[in-house]
Amino acid sequence: MPAASRLDQWRLRLFARSGQLIVMLLTLCLLTLVMMYLGYQVKVSCGGPPFHPDGRSVHFPVGVGTQIAPCYSDLMYLWTGRDINNHVFPYIHGWIDDAGVLHRGVVEYPVASGLLMYLGAIGAHNDTQFLLHSAILLAPFGLAITILLGLMVRWWALWWAATPPLLLYAFHNWELPVVFTSVLAIAVMAFGASRDPATGERHMSLRTSSVIASVVLGVGFTLKLYPGFFVAPLALFVLLYGRTLTDAGSGSWWSRMRAAGLDWVGAVWVVIAAAVTVLAINLPFMLLGWRGWRASLSFQGKRKAVVDTNSIWYWGLRHFTGGTDNTYNSIVGVASPLLILATFVFALYLGYRVWLRDGIYPWVGVSASMLAGFMLFHKVHSPQYTLWILPFFVLLRVWWPVIVAYIAADTILDLTIFRLFGIYTSHSHMKWWVMTGVNVGVWVKSAILLVMIVMFIRVGLREPLASVGRMALPPKKFEKVPA
Repeated sequence: MPAASRLDQWRLRLFARSGQLIVMLLTLCLLTLVMMYLGYQVKVSCGGPPFHPDGRSVHFPVGVGTQIAPCYSDLMYLWTGRDINNHVFPYIHGWIDDAGVLHRGVVEYPVASGLLMYLGAIGAHNDTQFLLHSAILLAPFGLAITILLGLMVRWWALWWAATPPLLLYAFHNWELPVVFTSVLAIAVMAFGASRDPATGERHMSLRTSSVIASVVLGVGFTLKLYPGFFVAPLALFVLLYGRTLTDAGSGSWWSRMRAAGLDWVGAVWVVIAAAVTVLAINLPFMLLGWRGWRASLSFQGKRKAVVDTNSIWYWGLRHFTGGTDNTYNSIVGVASPLLILATFVFALYLGYRVWLRDGIYPWVGVSASMLAGFMLFHKVHSPQYTLWILPFFVLLRVWWPVIVAYIAADTILDLTIFRLFGIYTSHSHMKWWVMTGVNVGVWVKSAILLVMIVMFIRVGLREPLASVGRMALPPKKFEKVPA
């Protein structure tokens, strides 16, 4: 066949693939917009006139009439009590008192989230306007997550774009920006490992892509902390990339690891990049308002695992301690961080075992495992955290019935937990289906998270993301490969 004809066929195939990709992304984005629009309509029904003098809608937090999905939103709740309604710049002038109450613009979130809240309040004079402005800020992040997931795993992104969590939580709290950073870091690593059609080489060196991804994770840490956990597996991925213990000599484990020529420089750069990013974003607040900056950390440290933290501790341990007494709080205060730390070490070790077997460290799976352990054992487990874990169900080859079970349990939990809060607050008679729904949601999700601590690392990545990784796989036998 003439060369010109082969070139024409290649161009036709490329055009067809590009057309399919565009149709897929447009469909995913349209579904995302529909889900976020419906989610906004649900949340805004808690607001509207008339308003109290501070801008709080008289309809908040229960809305008007009977609704299937609860309209309560942390976005609207935070309008008062944190000086957001007074447009006070966050952290700089604030403090926390002995009772754990925040004052003068301090919010109980890392500084980047506090800045987004301040921006959302500009021009807003009531909680409903604040919700609208916040939704306008958040929606682009939801679309960007959809696009990145679509590029990496194609139609599997439907689990993100067209399922209840996006409707229920897109505008419940400030989750979409932090989820975007975790997905973007993975996308950066995937793009760096993919081949440039013109040269056949990587688009970026491993060190370059990993440092950029680490910076992104550092930004995520200043939004909601958890992306910062992923720096450790990313650093190990760089450290071990292109190295194996096969034919690395004999002797002790440590001598064989030294013989493998590990990339310590690249791994250290990953850690430094994240640390410098976190410091650069936090340093202005630390210098200009140390007391206010520290107050947000103190608030989280003083939080107790009570009903509104929605964790396994409240729904499990308190039944054995006779309530949320001092014994209960002491056990949670020690057991929670220890179990989280143990899970992190366990996940990193499982990743090391995969590296011994396959020659590459599964940093995405290890990151998902660490997140699952954090969500399971932390004393706070808000329903909207489902948005944190959902992209990993999308990116990794998790069995679809597990995803269905998790989303179903989460939906049941969301439809009942906020009604439970209302019953407790009003001292009304408890409805059996509310308590049943909350317990089903909490324990089914917890059981799945417990299993996924191991399974996330074992299942591997979905296509075509997995193929990108395979193109960059190191040789099975020991060979020092330059970064």
